[in-house]
Amino acid sequence: MTDTTAPKLTFRTWLIIIIASIGFLFDTYQLLMTPLAGPQAISELLKVPLSNPAVSKTMGELLWMTALCGGVFGLLGGWLIDRLGRKSVMAIGIYIYSLSPVFGAFAHTLNEFIFWRCVTFVGVCIEFVAAITWMSEVFSDKVQRERLLGITQAFASLGGVIVTMVNFYIIAHAKDWHHLGMPVVPGQAGPASWRYLLLSGILPAIPIALMLPFVPESRIWREKKDAGTLKRPSFLELFSPGLRRATLVTAGLSACAYGVAFGCLQQTPGRIAPGLPNLAEQRAALLPLVAQSKQLNAAFDATQPGTPERAAAMGPLKANAAKQKPLMDQVKEVGSRTQGYQETGGLIGRIVLALLIVAGISRRAILRILQIPGLIILPVTYLVLYKQDANVFVWGMAAAGFVTTSQFSFLGEYLPKVFPLHLRGTGGSFATNVGGRMIGTGAAFVTPMLATHFTGSPYQQMAQAAGWLGLGIVILGVILGFCLPEPTDEHFD
Repeated sequence: MTDTTAPKLTFRTWLIIIIASIGFLFDTYQLLMTPLAGPQAISELLKVPLSNPAVSKTMGELLWMTALCGGVFGLLGGWLIDRLGRKSVMAIGIYIYSLSPVFGAFAHTLNEFIFWRCVTFVGVCIEFVAAITWMSEVFSDKVQRERLLGITQAFASLGGVIVTMVNFYIIAHAKDWHHLGMPVVPGQAGPASWRYLLLSGILPAIPIALMLPFVPESRIWREKKDAGTLKRPSFLELFSPGLRRATLVTAGLSACAYGVAFGCLQQTPGRIAPGLPNLAEQRAALLPLVAQSKQLNAAFDATQPGTPERAAAMGPLKANAAKQKPLMDQVKEVGSRTQGYQETGGLIGRIVLALLIVAGISRRAILRILQIPGLIILPVTYLVLYKQDANVFVWGMAAAGFVTTSQFSFLGEYLPKVFPLHLRGTGGSFATNVGGRMIGTGAAFVTPMLATHFTGSPYQQMAQAAGWLGLGIVILGVILGFCLPEPTDEHFD
């Protein structure tokens, strides 16, 4: 039955919804700029071809460093959420992740680029926990609070779609745009497209700056702060007898969700999808070109920067890249399609989660609804459907995105309920940043190591590793789910 007593949406309420939606959308947008801009930026700033092994090596290090910095400083940000307020720290996080990409767009060295990417990740890690804490407290009505928190989190899945569309648009049109003072590689007509993509990161700061003055801080937090009854947040208190279970289980569940995302889903477009059967012709044509590219890169690395020998070595590399491009474009199209299905499945998963919450189903039951299908979906997708063509495989990826991404929204809605007011930001940040971003993302390194124990092509090895690793992580998540405490609304009264 619909609750007709829920407060009506006012102008201020709509501003809160819009701010939260923008924040969640650009969380994903900012993070996914890294795999889109990273390889090009590293190639340009190191002054090496895109096919050079140094590019992929540095890219792996970049992903690890951003996750580590985000986890460490995001944990500190969670403590600040409880000390300084939800709205103010959320605004700080948004401004950090909006402005840092702009500085990164003007980077002259690789170290500058890496530094600003790490700063962006820190802003995202702070903003996410602050936003879900703020949203969970600014609405006094339980049903309205749960509905709107679920709906606004669904916008996170749109971030990946939008950043991909923006990147395609920039690649097609940036050559005609003003340089804006950004560095230009000698011989090129203007700045590289990755610099314009980073500039687009400023977009959320503009509407947020205009709307924030008109929305309130968390009432319950402000009242206790003004009355002097708000306790000081403490990391040690998270492990007190009354909170230890919630702290460890939520951190473990977050690690499992991020483990599947980084160990399986994010490996798929570039390192698994190219091995699909319908790309066999492209792989056969690329094989000699890739072998030649390795030889040419070895000769290139043997030369000194700025010498005529290095300039001469670049010519054959460019010719080789030109031959690979049409074939690689076909491979990338399949990878992009796979990611598109995955993101769509994730968006549907977030929407379904919101409906399940509004329906009043217990949190443990909801978690099982999301987790248990993964015991079948992940191994079947990577071990069975992968042997079919892309038209079949993408549907498995959509289902995998559904069960995985929906768990991020589940945790975002659940975490504020199990920690007391003065630890809500600290506890949520520990689960998300320590469990998820610092531990769970390590699965990205586990999958390639596990792949060496399987047979077949490198793509087939990665698919088998993803299937078995994903199954193992989901089994662990299901076990942890049985230990999950059912939340109450005692802290919201």
